[in-house]
Amino acid sequence: MKKGIFVLLGLSIVLLLAFQLKPINKVIEAATAIIETPSLINKDSLTIKSRVNVPDGYERVDYAKGNFEDYLRNYKLKTFGSKIINYDDSEYFWQGGHIGILDIPVPKNGLQQCADALIRIRSEYLWDNNRKDEIGFKFTSGHYCSWKKYADGYRPKISDNKVTFHKTASANTSKDNFYKYLNLIYMYSGTLSLYNELESVDAEDLRIGDMLIKGGSPGHIVMICDEVIDAKGDKLFLLFQGNTPAQSVHLVKNLEDASISPWYQLEDATVIPVSNYTFSSSKFVRFK
Repeated sequence: MKKGIFVLLGLSIVLLLAFQLKPINKVIEAATAIIETPSLINKDSLTIKSRVNVPDGYERVDYAKGNFEDYLRNYKLKTFGSKIINYDDSEYFWQGGHIGILDIPVPKNGLQQCADALIRIRSEYLWDNNRKDEIGFKFTSGHYCSWKKYADGYRPKISDNKVTFHKTASANTSKDNFYKYLNLIYMYSGTLSLYNELESVDAEDLRIGDMLIKGGSPGHIVMICDEVIDAKGDKLFLLFQGNTPAQSVHLVKNLEDASISPWYQLEDATVIPVSNYTFSSSKFVRFK
């Protein structure tokens, strides 16, 4: 009888120890995972390139200094931990999907939404690199509106889907007038116009500056801002986005694969979750 009691007591002790050690084992496993998967984020860095480390086995794809790819990769960021702010100075309701805020103002007029933010970044690059004559975009109606004509004083007269341009203002090539032009583009262009206007790109040919887009009302668009490749030729990409309502442009996490976040694998004809939006029936496009 006493022997049976001792056996039961021994089993109870073993089970108790096992139960007590189980959470300890979980803590050890979690700590090991953290050690084996170091963060790819440099919190003290203030550019896209320096903020995000290259995953093991990959290296950054080289691009010539001064081109659009290099411009995006070295885009300035605000300090780590900066929040996404809406155009009205309120905080965006969800702050869990980004690892950096691009140092680009958000106009108080609410016009600089997802497609508009990327239009601005592309246009500012062309402006800063003496390529102003290349700045131009189609309205959703399909009519092309160039900065050159706007600077010469031409303004659109819009009636339903009919658009005509008339010289109604004095010539003005100032930076202030350039941003007035962009506000006009924001009003009459968007994801649908870019979806129809821009050249399609296959996933295997993607490079920095290309975009993933779903055209519509609402649609959405994100831009590639960095690119790495491994010995097999497989690539990973960083993405940033604006949003609706107009808000801070931000570098997004990969919420589907924490092991490589914020890097993304991108493929044709697949469902691609990006931050707070899931792309389907979408395509990759490139500015001309």
